[in-house]
Amino acid sequence: MQQTDFLSRIYPSITGVANKDWQEKLREIEDLKIQKVAVFLSQFDVKERNHLYKFLLKSSIKEVPLVHLIDDTEKEDVEFFIKNFHTRCFNIHEEFFQFLDKWQGYWDKIYLEMNYDNSIVKAVDMKKIAGFCIDLSHLKAAIAKGSEEAYYIFSQKRKNKVICNHLNGFDPQTNEDKHTITSLRDFDYLTTLPKDVFGEIIALEVYNSIHEQMEFKNYIANLLNGHFKTL
Repeated sequence: MQQTDFLSRIYPSITGVANKDWQEKLREIEDLKIQKVAVFLSQFDVKERNHLYKFLLKSSIKEVPLVHLIDDTEKEDVEFFIKNFHTRCFNIHEEFFQFLDKWQGYWDKIYLEMNYDNSIVKAVDMKKIAGFCIDLSHLKAAIAKGSEEAYYIFSQKRKNKVICNHLNGFDPQTNEDKHTITSLRDFDYLTTLPKDVFGEIIALEVYNSIHEQMEFKNYIANLLNGHFKTL
């Protein structure tokens, strides 16, 4: 592998734990003139998302390859990102299968993200959607805990596309994911995962600043390019 293999597949993301977090991240994106980012809508309420959309249209961002949907996003939200930012992938949690009807017409762009609580929602039906959005730290935790999700993903991924990922840290002491990164070593677990769980679109799902995310991106790309080159 060459350096650019993973470097070109990893994207910083607009995330947050409070409504205001997207504002600071957008300011950083403008400062750095970044044109491609992923967007996680899960922490922002409807009113704040509408503000976010207006500022996205005025920003330097030209492409949003992945958007994390939640239960109160509508078909109009999906269409907004496809029309304005050429979005290819939208991911949902297991419990959101009950809302698939309102995203009718776009199921071929929807990908499933699984947790690691050793329980799979009965409504999950991979035949209805495009494939998996594998959260890499969730998968690592599921493997470490021996939970049902790990078996499900490995048994199903040959029949279902893995196009996209969420990428955050992993704490080996608790066997849990980390969304606020305190050390670059939080990403070292990635070298324990098989190559075929990494998709074309890898979105950083961390609460750290965009400047820090760009540092993480370089570290992870070097880590994975070097690791897979030796296999």
